[in-house]
Amino acid sequence: MAEPARSRPRRADARRNYDALVAAARDAFAESGTDAPLEDIARRAGVGIATLYRNFPTRADLVESVYVDEVQAVCDAADALAGDPPWEALTGWLHRFAEYVGTKHALIAGLNRESETFPSCRKALYAAGEPLLTRAQEAGLARPDVTIADVVRMVGGVVGVEYDEPGQRERVLGMALDGLRARPR
Repeated sequence: MAEPARSRPRRADARRNYDALVAAARDAFAESGTDAPLEDIARRAGVGIATLYRNFPTRADLVESVYVDEVQAVCDAADALAGDPPWEALTGWLHRFAEYVGTKHALIAGLNRESETFPSCRKALYAAGEPLLTRAQEAGLARPDVTIADVVRMVGGVVGVEYDEPGQRERVLGMALDGLRARPR
């Protein structure tokens, strides 16, 4: 499986600080957007502001690291689901992907669009989901005429819009996934 580019420190203590900063930033960005105060993120992580800047010289570096971490979690979910029955593995991963899409919008606003992160992450997501789709197609459970790019765009489109009532997003996602099922011939 392809992995999105990410450089984590090698020393255990530095890696712990890095991971704590990414986790704290993820929470802060979810609450306040990518303009959350960096001092607050350092405090939440239990480190000083100098440690934050040593790991992430710019806000954009921190946002990008959180984004890559989110993508990696979606890719890891594909590996974790690979042993499930084909349809359950595919739809389980697509539900996890849908959760990611919900958090991605806040992060994208703070990302450098010229960065290699976007194509690297897209490639990693496709590489993670492709075997699950192929397995479901080979089992005759998923439509044979779709690609992972089609499916990712479909799910992204469904969950990337605002809904008027609780539960509507899940209902619409369920309808879209039903449309992905293979039709008897």
